Amino acid sequence: MRFMIIVKATKDSEAGAMPSPQLLTDMGKFNEELAKAGVLLAGDGLQPSSKGARVRFSGPKRAVVDGPFAETKELVAGFWLWKVKSKEEAIEWVKRCPNPMPGDSEIEIRQVFEADDFGEQFTPDLREQAQRTYEQVSSRK
Repeated sequence: MRFMIIVKATKDSEAGAMPSPQLLTDMGKFNEELAKAGVLLAGDGLQPSSKGARVRFSGPKRAVVDGPFAETKELVAGFWLWKVKSKEEAIEWVKRCPNPMPGDSEIEIRQVFEADDFGEQFTPDLREQAQRTYEQVSSRK
C-alpha cells in the first residue's frame, strides 16, 4: 500500500520561515530511517503558496489564480510518499516523525489509489498505458 503523508502549512511556513538547523538535522535522520526501512518512495518540502498558482476548471475554460492562498490550514507545506503494509504502519511512522513546525502542526495520511481500486473501468488497455507511463517516469530517476 502506498500513502501520501501530507505536512500541513502554518502561518510561519506560508511566511517563508525556514526550519531550524536542528529540525533539518532531525528530519534528515528520520528520512534516513524511512529509506533504510524501505518505506520512503519520495518526499520534499514545498515553497509557500505565494510562489504558487492554481488553475480553476469550468468545463473547457481555465482560469489561473496566483498565490498566496488564504486558508493556511488547507495548504500543504511538504509531503512524503511511503510504501507500507497498512494505514496503521503509516500512522506509527508519522508518530515517530519530528514535529515539522515550531509549535502546533498537523500531518495528514492519505492512501494512494492502486490500479485494482478502479475495478472494471480500468481496462487492460488503460492498465498497459499506465504501466508504460510508470516505466518511462521510473527510468528518469
